[in-house]
Amino acid sequence: MLRAVMPIVLLLISNIFMTFAWYGHLKFKNAALWLVVLVSWGIALFEYCFQVPANRMGHEIYNATQLKIIQEIVTLVVFSFFSVFYLKEQFKWNYLVGFCFIILAVFFIFKKW
Repeated sequence: MLRAVMPIVLLLISNIFMTFAWYGHLKFKNAALWLVVLVSWGIALFEYCFQVPANRMGHEIYNATQLKIIQEIVTLVVFSFFSVFYLKEQFKWNYLVGFCFIILAVFFIFKKW
């Protein structure tokens, strides 16, 4: 069980760093673009330090398509919290509907046909 969950935990940590690297600078629109690019690259280094091992370990349990859909779900969950709590943006009903369709994709990808 731990072996199956560990890649997901690492992907969660990775996505937290990734989200800050990609979107964290939106609160600092007055900062110079070159500066936010450098800071974002620095944050992304930590993202890769978790993402690469997550995929390496995860590929022993999941296939690449399953890993990708897990990552997409983790990304959406992390981004949803980030956009609401960090960027103070509203979470709308249609976002939830879209996420439900992606969860349906998880069903189709993991179902043994």
